Amino acid sequence: MTPHRVVSPQEWLAARRQLLDKEKAFTRARDELSRERRELPWERVEKSYTFEGPDGRETLADLFAGRSQLVVYHFMYGAEAEAPCKSCSFWADNFNGIIPHLQQRDVSMVAISRAPLERLQAFRKRLGWSFKWLSSGGSDFNYDYHVSFRPEQTGAQYNYVAITSSMSDYPGVSVFFKDESGSIFHTYSGYARGLDMLNTAYHYLDLVPKGRDEAGLPFTMAWVNYRDRYDT
Repeated sequence: MTPHRVVSPQEWLAARRQLLDKEKAFTRARDELSRERRELPWERVEKSYTFEGPDGRETLADLFAGRSQLVVYHFMYGAEAEAPCKSCSFWADNFNGIIPHLQQRDVSMVAISRAPLERLQAFRKRLGWSFKWLSSGGSDFNYDYHVSFRPEQTGAQYNYVAITSSMSDYPGVSVFFKDESGSIFHTYSGYARGLDMLNTAYHYLDLVPKGRDEAGLPFTMAWVNYRDRYDT
C-alpha cells in the first residue's frame, strides 16, 4: 500500500469534490452503456433445452416461472469436477437476498451448471443458498452459450474471442426474454471481467484504501475461498 498524504479537512473536502465530479461522469456513462446494452438486437432461441432441477425436468421456458425476463448465472461446475469454482461461489453468495427484489421487477434468476443435480444440491445445502440451481448435464445449453467446451472442439470462443485452454468450463451470465406468444429470445451474455458488476463484495472492496489488494497474488482471485473455509 502506497503512503498517503494527510491533509486538513478543507483540503480533503476539495479533493473529494474533484473526485465526485468524476464519479458523476462515470455514473452518467454507465447509465448510457446500460441503455445501449438494453437496445442490443435479440436472437430467437430455436433449440429446446431441458434441465434437471429440484422440481424435476424443466424447460428453459419453465425457468421464467411466469415472468417475462430470465437471468441465468453460468456457475462453473463441470460434470467431472469434484467441487465447484470458488470464484463462482463468491459471486453466488450475492444471490439469495436479491432474487425477491428481481421478481418484483418481472425477472426470474437461476444458476445452471453441468454437474449432476445431487452435487449441486449438496453444495447448495452446505452454504445455505436458497436460489434455484439446475443441472444442464444432458443438454447443449452450456456449450451453445460459450461457457463449456468439449475436448475435441475447434474454434472455441469465450468472451467473444478465440481461446485455447484445457479448462472445460467458465463462468458467465445470460439474459433471456419470453414474449406473450411463448417465443424466447437471447438478449445478452457477459463473461470474464464483465461479471465484476454482479459482485457486491468487490464494489465494497473498491471503496477501501487497499482496494481489492490482489496485485501481489499469483492470480487475481487467489485469495478467494468458499465462505465456510476462511480462517476466522
